[in-house]
Amino acid sequence: MTRPEIIAHRGASRDAAENTLLAFRRAVELGADACELDVHRTADGVIVVHHDPTLADGSPISSLTAVEVATRSVRGEPIPTLESVFESVGDRLRVYCELKGAGTAEGTLAVIARQPRRARFPFDAARDLDLGPAAVHAFDHRQVQQAAQRDPAIPRGVLEVSYPIDPTVAARSVDARDCWRQVDCIDEAFVRAVHAERRRVIAWTVTSAAAMQRLTAWGVDGLCTDDVALARSLFLDP
Repeated sequence: MTRPEIIAHRGASRDAAENTLLAFRRAVELGADACELDVHRTADGVIVVHHDPTLADGSPISSLTAVEVATRSVRGEPIPTLESVFESVGDRLRVYCELKGAGTAEGTLAVIARQPRRARFPFDAARDLDLGPAAVHAFDHRQVQQAAQRDPAIPRGVLEVSYPIDPTVAARSVDARDCWRQVDCIDEAFVRAVHAERRRVIAWTVTSAAAMQRLTAWGVDGLCTDDVALARSLFLDP
């Protein structure tokens, strides 16, 4: 049985303030393969990493400059730019970027395109897929479509919290490689349908050992989890 990719949800968010460099560095320490994060665009066009569109004081990120955002924090940790995340994790984590804010596709793709190709991120021979150092995904599939039009070489994913009659229709509509599906909406039939089209299944947010083991038995490709240490304890490399 192939070990799934262990993806740190907003970094090692159980151990550190989510979406901060501290959380991403902690994910590296715990042995994650990748991290998931949320991106927004500042008023001057810089892509920053933060879950919500507004900061703790209610200020919209889109109304602030990057310098202004840099003065704010999450539980005492600075709000990073996407560029600084890549600089911090280097080739130690694959980075999955959720396009949260309006107009984030172009800037996010530009940051990803500047990252060097690294041997650390292998080619998936089983499904003839180039995993690469980073990818984008979103609930707003229009943003995924924009990403496909702007730079089709950068892998894409669609986020869903449902189980359509045609389980892969959203992925096909934007030629997404990754099907990000809320864990309660995944079953073995869905995994088989996705794999039949040479796409990947990433489950989120997976918090229990039982769910991790069940999803792995079905062949899920990635587990997005707050508990990286638990996932690593279950899937130790031989």
